[in-house]
Formats: sequence, C-alpha cells, structure tokens
Amino acid sequence: MKRCEWATKDEIYLQYHDEEWGTPVHDDNKQFEFLVLESAQAGLSWLTILKKRKNYRRAYDGFDPATVSRYDGKKVERLLTDKGIIRNRRKIESSINNAKRFLEVQNEYGSFDAYIWGFVGGRPVINRWTDPTEIPATTPLSDRISNDLKKRGFTFVGSTIVYAHLQAVGIVNDHLLSCFRYRELTGLSEA
Repeated sequence: MKRCEWATKDEIYLQYHDEEWGTPVHDDNKQFEFLVLESAQAGLSWLTILKKRKNYRRAYDGFDPATVSRYDGKKVERLLTDKGIIRNRRKIESSINNAKRFLEVQNEYGSFDAYIWGFVGGRPVINRWTDPTEIPATTPLSDRISNDLKKRGFTFVGSTIVYAHLQAVGIVNDHLLSCFRYRELTGLSEA
C-alpha cells in the first residue's frame, strides 16, 4: 500500500496519516483542537505535537473552546508546569485568546466550520501532487485565511500554520496521487 512518504517515518505519523490527515472535518471542537495543536507546533516538528496530543486533550479540557476561553492566570501557570504539553507562555496565552476569538466566529457564522469552509465554498481543494517537493508551505488561500484570522484578533495563525491546518482538516487534500488515501478521499484514481 503506497502512502505519502512522510507518513512512513514513525508509527504515530502512520496512524495520523491513514486515519485523519486530509479527512474533511466539520466538528468545531476538532477544528479548535487542530488550531491549538498547529499553533503549538510553530518551530517544532509535528511528530513532537502528535506525541503530546493525548496530554493536550487532558490539559485543555477536551479542546472545548468555551472552557479554554475562561482560563485565567492560575490555569496558565498550571499549564506552564505541565510536562505533557509545550510549555511556552506565548503559545498557551495565544490558545486562550484564540478560544475567545473562535467563539466570536461561531457567534457570527453559526459555527467555525461554516466560516472556515466558506473560504472554499464548502468543497475541499484537491491537489494533484506527484512528488512531496511540489507541496507548498503556503498558498494564496492560506494567506487570505491567515489575514482574516489576524484581523479578527487570532494569534499564531501565520500562513504556514494556517496551511497546515487546512491540510489537517481536509479543506486541502495534499495526499500524493500515488497515496491510497488520495483515492479514498477523492474517489479519483492517480491517473
């Protein structure tokens, strides 16, 4: 079975690739989870974050944005001592800020899902890459969403982080044409 090359480097990557990456997500809590995790990843490897994901779910109350939006200084200090997550004050404070902004987007659009998928008219962008070197780190779409999120007060949402988010939640399908997941997710063959 052929997979995207990066997915074969670790069992955690393999499972994430085969079960999640590129699968369209329409659940707001899952969207928020990926926003927090992608922001935490800035400057680190995605594998590092995936290894800590279970700890993040515990530390961040199942990624409920309403709960996270109410975190106070005491909670920030507790998170800074939690060895199971990335203990970076700016990233932790950003996650709390972003939870508040996330709730504002939900209030305006009815759901974060409606907001984020609205950028692509509710349909995933299906790319046709044959080599991993073809996959960009940013696109005009990620630039546009990043700029809009920043205008709304989100932080740690640069275009690279946003593009990784779009890939993770299936708004962009960047599986290689030769990957079995490409065919599963699109119903298209590699030809």
